[in-house]
Amino acid sequence: MKRINVFAAAGLAAGLTLGTSMAFAADTAANEPYSKTCRVTRARDNSIQNIEPTKIFDNLYLVGPCYVSVWLLTTPQGDILFDTTQEPFVDHVIDNIKKVGVDLHDIKYIILSHGHLDHVGGAAKIQEATGGAHIMAMEQDWQMMADLDGKKGNRDGGGNNRMPKKDMVIKDGDTLDFGGQHLIFHWTPGHTPGVTTTEGIKVFDNGVPHTAILMGGGGYRGGLKEAEQSLESAKKVAAIKGVEVNLQIHSWAEPNGYPGGGVLERAMKMKDRKPGDPNPFIDPAVWNERAAAAVTGAERAIEREKAKAAAAK
Repeated sequence: MKRINVFAAAGLAAGLTLGTSMAFAADTAANEPYSKTCRVTRARDNSIQNIEPTKIFDNLYLVGPCYVSVWLLTTPQGDILFDTTQEPFVDHVIDNIKKVGVDLHDIKYIILSHGHLDHVGGAAKIQEATGGAHIMAMEQDWQMMADLDGKKGNRDGGGNNRMPKKDMVIKDGDTLDFGGQHLIFHWTPGHTPGVTTTEGIKVFDNGVPHTAILMGGGGYRGGLKEAEQSLESAKKVAAIKGVEVNLQIHSWAEPNGYPGGGVLERAMKMKDRKPGDPNPFIDPAVWNERAAAAVTGAERAIEREKAKAAAAK
């Protein structure tokens, strides 16, 4: 799958609609951004995770839940879903997709950022609901999904995970041309062995195009090899030019959210946005700062791992 050209019949009816209000829990920790409450302070509290969908751009929606971001990108030829959350939130995401006026059968691709359960756990169910959307992931993440299949879930009372059958395997440098989008996929391991970063996502703000990125997971899970991988990945991502919009895969990322609160705080600003106001998700300066900080952080991680290895001798 080096290059994929798709010429499908138009699948979306005109006039997608969405109320941009978002329902947020009223019992968040005092003076704490809701994004942090969802992702850090009360990350295991299922009762606060379901949120209403929010229209972020003309062709992009945040469809929940609140601790892990599921993004829906619409095109004239069909739609693309980035990540799928996990049980017990999958039906909620499906309902949110319907709420924004999208027919599930118009979703043609499901792109998985990496193989952790909170991102891939709903892939099989959503694929079935779409009538057969293609699922795309790196080879290493397909292996992670195979390993998760049939095991007990970690948020739904111990139900068994149900993973999709192996579908489309992404390789570093592959592209997807579909619906006016030219997506470029990068293998950026470290967080898991098979992280996918998607470059070149085109979003439109009142008709004006902007370029978004979805980094499939930063940092590393421990070990010198993984730290070294994370540095190479961070450098690769930081070298990507022209990024204006960061589609975070979680609502909160340390140390300060997005910053500006987090994904949910920026989404709340969409509710009261007036004509002429800037879109809070268009923020190239913050993206560049984050990308540079990821490189520095990975360099420090390598030094820590080397120090650990030396101390263990």
